[in-house]
Amino acid sequence: MAVADPTLAVERALHRDGARFVIGCDEVGRGAIAGPVAVGLSLVAAGVGEHPAGLRDSKLLSEKRREELSPLAADWSLHSAVGLATAEEVDTVGIMAALGLAGLRALTQLHEQGARIHESVVLLDGAHDWLTPALSKPPRVQTQVKADRDCASVAAASVIAKVHRDRIMRELDAVFPGYGWAGNKGYGSTEHFAAIDALGPSDVHRRTWLHPKAG
Repeated sequence: MAVADPTLAVERALHRDGARFVIGCDEVGRGAIAGPVAVGLSLVAAGVGEHPAGLRDSKLLSEKRREELSPLAADWSLHSAVGLATAEEVDTVGIMAALGLAGLRALTQLHEQGARIHESVVLLDGAHDWLTPALSKPPRVQTQVKADRDCASVAAASVIAKVHRDRIMRELDAVFPGYGWAGNKGYGSTEHFAAIDALGPSDVHRRTWLHPKAG
């Protein structure tokens, strides 16, 4: 079944409800066993034009298409950012708190770009608000299941974050060869687990997430 294009319907409803800006928010790398978790943000104003043609949730796009769309999505956004939390932070504080750290860092980048965070509503993909607990003075956060599929600002955040994190994993693959990160991007494929068994875990594996044989 064909997937419908994302729209700005939710964002425009939030603008009509008084939000000056909407910040689409999505995470990437949550389920990986190596590398950072990333949180992407795409801020759009009330008068934003139509999103780039072909924009989708990053999971529905080829790597080549994501690479093409990421700069277009960033240009379409009034502001955009990607925040990261390291594998060590995931191990230390847990994935939910690590998502919050990455989100805080991304929002800090937006603030440094001049974004008016507290005149914004954050439109967060999923059913659970992991962002608010990480912030001392949080803006309004609205969760929505499948927002990365249905909402253009969240789809843009998804693509921007995915391309950013994938580039990091390709760079890490050159530093820690043998795990296949240029292909698997740190996710737990059979070949990835076999490499951990053969080589042991690297400095950027999430050790609390590994198969017991990996140490």
